[in-house]
Amino acid sequence: MPITASDIQFRLSVKTGSAGDTTAGTPAGSLGKYASTTQVGAAINDLFDDVSGDENAASDVEYRCIFVYNAHATLTLLGTVVWLSAEVGGGTTIAIAVDGVAASDIDAAPAQADEVANENTAPSGESFSAPTTKGTGLSIGDLAPDQVRAIWIRRTAANTGAVNNDGATIRVEGDTLA
Repeated sequence: MPITASDIQFRLSVKTGSAGDTTAGTPAGSLGKYASTTQVGAAINDLFDDVSGDENAASDVEYRCIFVYNAHATLTLLGTVVWLSAEVGGGTTIAIAVDGVAASDIDAAPAQADEVANENTAPSGESFSAPTTKGTGLSIGDLAPDQVRAIWIRRTAANTGAVNNDGATIRVEGDTLA
């Protein structure tokens, strides 16, 4: 059976616990270390909160770490890439980076991603960009069954007017032998 969209999950990260896939996560606590048991939702505020007027005026920058998880039982997702397939104009800007820690089993005990002290602290060593096509997307590499790889998302307020439903769509795609 081929890999389907439901086999590729986005998971929040969590800084507590002793291994991946053991602790539930929250959007505000998605600051690296382990893959949580919690999937990222598709609704407004499922990763970042609303930008306040003060945050907007200060051009506030916030970070979140999420994991791409290959939940397929037997197939590897080959040549996996991530990019921004859509972004709401006129509001915040979004950029992404692939974490420096290699792909690992979902339940691995060593840290699966860098971690940051708080949402305003940038991860060390990651290079952010805003690719908008698969061809310019960032390489995650191959994801074997039950493996995860962390990506970081940076949201930057731009001191713009209020925007309803501000955000971006992150897309992941790869190939498979089946």
